[in-house]
Amino acid sequence: MNFTRWSARLPGTQRRAAARTETAVSPDRRGEGSVPAARAEHQPADGAPPVPAVDELPTRDVLDRVPALVALVHGPDHRIAYVNDAYAAAFGVRPPGAPAREALPELAELGLLPLLDQVLRSGKPRTLKSRKAVDGRSYTFTCTPVADDGGDGADGAVLVFATDVTDHAEAAERLRASERRQRETAVTLQRSLLPQELEQPDDLRIAATYQPGGTEAAVGGDWYDVITLGGGRTALVIGDVMGRGVRAAAVMGQLRTAVRAYARLDLPPHEVLQLLDGLATEIDANQIATCVYAVHDPNEGRLVYASAGHLPILVRDENGTVVRADEPTGPPLGTGGWMHASGSIALSPGSTAVLYTDGLVERRNEDLDEGIAALERALSGATGTPQVVCDRLVRSAGVTADHDDDVAVLVLQHPARTGPEGDLFRNAALELLGGVEAAPRARAFASGVLTSWRFPADLHDLGVLATSELVANSLQHGTPPMRLRLRRTDRRLIIEVTDGDDHLPRRRRAEPGDESGRGIAIVATIASNWGSRRTPGGGKAVWCEFLLPRG
Repeated sequence: MNFTRWSARLPGTQRRAAARTETAVSPDRRGEGSVPAARAEHQPADGAPPVPAVDELPTRDVLDRVPALVALVHGPDHRIAYVNDAYAAAFGVRPPGAPAREALPELAELGLLPLLDQVLRSGKPRTLKSRKAVDGRSYTFTCTPVADDGGDGADGAVLVFATDVTDHAEAAERLRASERRQRETAVTLQRSLLPQELEQPDDLRIAATYQPGGTEAAVGGDWYDVITLGGGRTALVIGDVMGRGVRAAAVMGQLRTAVRAYARLDLPPHEVLQLLDGLATEIDANQIATCVYAVHDPNEGRLVYASAGHLPILVRDENGTVVRADEPTGPPLGTGGWMHASGSIALSPGSTAVLYTDGLVERRNEDLDEGIAALERALSGATGTPQVVCDRLVRSAGVTADHDDDVAVLVLQHPARTGPEGDLFRNAALELLGGVEAAPRARAFASGVLTSWRFPADLHDLGVLATSELVANSLQHGTPPMRLRLRRTDRRLIIEVTDGDDHLPRRRRAEPGDESGRGIAIVATIASNWGSRRTPGGGKAVWCEFLLPRG
């Protein structure tokens, strides 16, 4: 092939020639600031050697000296017309006239041959960015059509220009590796701060899942937790720290730890959020978080909750009807200046409740209410164990491994127990009217109930003793109305006494001469666990529990 003929058609040649024609000026105007054309015969004023014009430079010599890789192929099978010295140094000498599929295997391995076909057909340049070639280096390939004067595009040539971008590719790979390490660190931190195994209360069945965002999304601050409060009550929490990365995960860990600490105080949900709000401001005034904290009491059959800017709890009853608990809701944690309030929603036997973060329902092209409505429809038809419901909700929302946001879901069920299992869950209550006969009545009532529940003799006697001490403490330090409640589950016996006084008892050491002060100490000694809390309507509840023997 006549290389000179094809080099005359290289991109830009015609434009430069047209530019010289358009910018040519008459000799009498050159003194007005015009610049003479770069011609070989122009002699500089200082006597330096003449400078050749660009058009008169030998094209092949120029291409042989550039550090980029250059190859010229011609025709539909891309026969080699020319490769420059840099190309030969990188991939070896290539015989002219041979088709590219045979003589340019390095281009075939990079998938460049179909690109050459596209360039010939379209007459437009194409670029393939940062591809690693067989020599171990990375190149960006630009393929530019060079058409013959009289032929069609299929008979033209393609100039392949490859720029070595190895340094840039390696720097980009180091950056990607660093980002991967940071993300892995954040994911590891996130998962380590989440509960490794959920607590399983006696009266609830619970499952949860956490799905981090895809590799292109930094890890967020989603979290959840289940906390058994004692006395058969359970606290459930789910939250989302705004922001991403290690910082968000670290803030999440601090908030989750604080929630567990505040939950041990057995405070109403809105008071827990009030404490968390102040703590979030101290941790980072610029970091806010949403959270919902709920408490389930099997004796009441309701879920009492408070929300700090979080998405509403969804509850599905045993008939499949889904109810949205969307009030009351306060601003997110960390904003300050807001008094949170508690609300409640029914959680009767056979019901399923779902707590979740925005990654499950929020989509860029949809309104948030549409996502929540879709979740309601999915929940209405979701049956099975909590883990099965959890997985179905995640699948119905279209959450995949490359999802663009973190997703946390917490599912709890209050089973409807019948038959032999129902016999294991019993309740009994007695109103205490006060007076000297209250304590003997309470002991007789507890003895009869525990006997009917067929407890062993030693557990029967401990239960009666604990009942006697708790009732005596309430009669001495509390005020009416007073009530004794006994409850058994498949794992424990729970004894609880409520009264109208809100001063919580504390365990103390009684001196030998003291006539009182030993009741709570006795209960703490014989029971597996004990505690007290203030009740929402005023007053307090003091409880203790005994673990049942296995089998």
